[in-house]
Amino acid sequence: MKNNISAIVLSITIIILVCANGTAQGEPVYDHTSYVEMGKALTEAGKQTDELLKTVKFLEEQKENIEKVSNVIKQLKAVKELAKNNERLFNVVKDDLKAILNSPYVKPEEIERITESFNAIIDNAIKSVEFIEEILSNDNLKMTDGERLEMIKAKEAESNEMVAEINQKTRLYQEIIAFREMQDKINNREAKY
Repeated sequence: MKNNISAIVLSITIIILVCANGTAQGEPVYDHTSYVEMGKALTEAGKQTDELLKTVKFLEEQKENIEKVSNVIKQLKAVKELAKNNERLFNVVKDDLKAILNSPYVKPEEIERITESFNAIIDNAIKSVEFIEEILSNDNLKMTDGERLEMIKAKEAESNEMVAEINQKTRLYQEIIAFREMQDKINNREAKY
């Protein structure tokens, strides 16, 4: 029984010590001021996050606007180059073709062939201008700026080829005229012996 009493006393002592340690910490104390400050900090962080999201959206819109303006500028440059090429074509036809056709060294049967050759290039240039007009109008073709720019660039390359072709033909006919003129001078020279 003595062992039972010692075991019971020991058990009660352990229980009291355990309970004493558990209550020694006391009840948790809630500091309302820190909760209010934490709430304010979370609200402020939410506002800043919202402002950051608005800024990101604004920057994305500005990037899109810059890309659109960049594409428009590229389109304008391509159209300007196309206009220069067409101006060159018309000037060549106006000046050089006139000189070629008025040359006494061009045979009458060649005039129609030369005229048709130059007219075909000019007609192609006019069709290109009409096509570019159609591409640039938003009502007719629904396409992105990139697709529009790609088609304009293709027409610009085609226009460069037409300028090269008309220059080559002009040079060819001028060389033929120069050759015939030289041949005429050689054939009609007076002998000085």
